[in-house]
Amino acid sequence: MNTPSLDRRGFLALGVGALAVAAAPPLLRPRERWVRRTVPSMGTLATFAIATRFEPAAHHALDAAVAELRRVESLMTRFRADSDIGRVNRSRPGAAVTVSPETAEVVRDALMWARDTEGRFDPGLARLSELWDPHPGARPPAAFDVEALTETPPWRALELGGDPGAPWLRRHTTAAALDLGGIAKGYGVDRAAAALEATGVRSALVNVGGDLMALGTGPGGRPWRIGVRDPERPDEVLTVLDVEDRAVATSGDYLRGFDHEGRRYHHLLDPATGRPHRPRFRSITIEAPTVRSADAAATAAFALGDDGPQFLPQRAGLRIVHRG
Repeated sequence: MNTPSLDRRGFLALGVGALAVAAAPPLLRPRERWVRRTVPSMGTLATFAIATRFEPAAHHALDAAVAELRRVESLMTRFRADSDIGRVNRSRPGAAVTVSPETAEVVRDALMWARDTEGRFDPGLARLSELWDPHPGARPPAAFDVEALTETPPWRALELGGDPGAPWLRRHTTAAALDLGGIAKGYGVDRAAAALEATGVRSALVNVGGDLMALGTGPGGRPWRIGVRDPERPDEVLTVLDVEDRAVATSGDYLRGFDHEGRRYHHLLDPATGRPHRPRFRSITIEAPTVRSADAAATAAFALGDDGPQFLPQRAGLRIVHRG
């Protein structure tokens, strides 16, 4: 971890969220230029950057990466009735719904995180997320509505079964509904990065709302410089990370939320209370081998609060790089 030496103008505007990417134009090789693209995906902006001498090939690679990200979204978003998750959430309790092996893989991982964190990471919070949706004019939901959805930990009412080639998901209560927002976005970034690599790209950035993969090294063969935004002043950078071929993800209480009667309510919910978490820090940033694991780990570490640093080192390859 490095002390910031660049002001906000020294960073690329690469997407939204908790992370920024340090720009270093002088380090571009001769005839090399940035090829960038920004598209809406997974409820946020997905941004891509490749430093290349072959612009047509870079655009072809970006086409493949965007298509892969959108394919994952079409499977795992809770906002489409025809996605795997949408079909599960619309099913009657007890009914087995066939899903893709990919969706089953991500749900299996999410349920493992739920078990290992004793439910502090919970992929079954879609109904609570709907109650706390930070839309214009939002206000805290009624206490009895929240309590009705937290009587039983939602993840315990989710069941994954079937054969590897034909898995199914079942929910046993109406209160349990899947929301893979804490892990599927990271998986989508991993798949988009893999699509870039499949086309021959060895150095690139993929950032979806603050879940970021840095492929290879940055311009000039130096590490990518990733800035962690200040929760109090999002236009400023708190610290700068040097990253090579690694994933970075941040969870924070300042990324989405609403204000009501002088109080801020954010989108990261405590499954035990059904209300926003109140840890003593505002954000936590994780570095990991994959964005899926960084995404889930950041969500879990925020939920675990002061216990997060003790829990996460048990996971191979995970590292807390900033908390503030």
